Amino acid sequence: MSGEGSFAESSKGDVTVLVNRDFARLRARSFDLSSINDNGLRDEAPTLSEILYLRRGLTQPGGKLPLFDLDGQDVDVVIVKNCLTRGWAKPWFSNPLKPDWMVCKLTELGRQVASAT
Repeated sequence: MSGEGSFAESSKGDVTVLVNRDFARLRARSFDLSSINDNGLRDEAPTLSEILYLRRGLTQPGGKLPLFDLDGQDVDVVIVKNCLTRGWAKPWFSNPLKPDWMVCKLTELGRQVASAT
């Protein structure tokens, strides 16, 4: 019985808060994304693939974006076109040996997106 009394006394004034972890994480992520939106991000947040693509340009001279992923495969054209459409990347130059390759580089907005996410 003495254990019950000490437990009750130690709990006086304490509040128990039950939180759904998934909901709390989602709310935390939405807060991060809203802070990015304040810096000029448009309607949609970047996908993970777009973030990884853009981040690889942060360490390259001139912000050059990769033609190939880390597995040596061509970067998906949809990712490149989405980044171009949203203003995160811009065409850099044409490759005369491979005219179908889009050589792109980061824009200032693209640097902000890659750095902030």
